[in-house]
Amino acid sequence: MGDFLKGLIFSAIAFLIFTFPATWLLMLFFGNIGMELSYWGSLPIGILGSVLLSGALSRPY
Repeated sequence: MGDFLKGLIFSAIAFLIFTFPATWLLMLFFGNIGMELSYWGSLPIGILGSVLLSGALSRPY
């Protein structure tokens, strides 16, 4: 059970790191238009943006 918990914690941290750039850019955009969302408020849209970008930039096999 210890290895599973370590893997789960590592996956959660990696997930937050990988979605950080898209979420940060969305925070800047929403701040400029006056919405002023926090990191946690813009994280769901950052996740969707990261998934859409990775899907669009991947090569089909």
